Amino acid sequence: MTHPYLTGQFLIALPGIGDPNFERAVIALCAHDMSGALGIGVGEPFGDLRLHALLGQVGIGAEGVEDSAVLVGGPVEPGRGFVLHSRDWSGQDTIDVAGRWALSGTLDVLRAIVEGRGPTRWQVALGYAGWDAGQLDGEMGRHGWLSVDTDASLIFDVPPLDRWHEALRRAGVDPRLLAAQSGHV
Repeated sequence: MTHPYLTGQFLIALPGIGDPNFERAVIALCAHDMSGALGIGVGEPFGDLRLHALLGQVGIGAEGVEDSAVLVGGPVEPGRGFVLHSRDWSGQDTIDVAGRWALSGTLDVLRAIVEGRGPTRWQVALGYAGWDAGQLDGEMGRHGWLSVDTDASLIFDVPPLDRWHEALRRAGVDPRLLAAQSGHV
């Protein structure tokens, strides 16, 4: 069974997903087509790593930019950075995500943010979640993921640790009623 392409939506990991990398994950799905899918996690801080420290690691001064949490974007390539941001800025590798937000993965977006000429809203993450052709479609057909069609305010207006509950609330789901296992009659 194939599922409609979910680009621009959020994938919410349900209890019992069976993969510790995705327990209570909120994934902003940035690409999903016949060749596979790519998403950026937006619900878990990357330990104590903050933006100012990350900027220092890549040789960009942090003066004038608010320090914020860097997020775990996913288990794939955790040393690679991504910025989910508002669509009011575009750089050399920026992709528009279904007219809802944009995704950039090069240092030019970080430089632009620091210099005050970048996007007005942004969230930095390290790593990504990736699926091969048909893999996400198969996972969507089994217990584990819920697709939530909501706007970018989930990324930019809700604190990271509150995004899982808020995404479920927006989908009309009470997380207290979710179970990690299903019963059989």
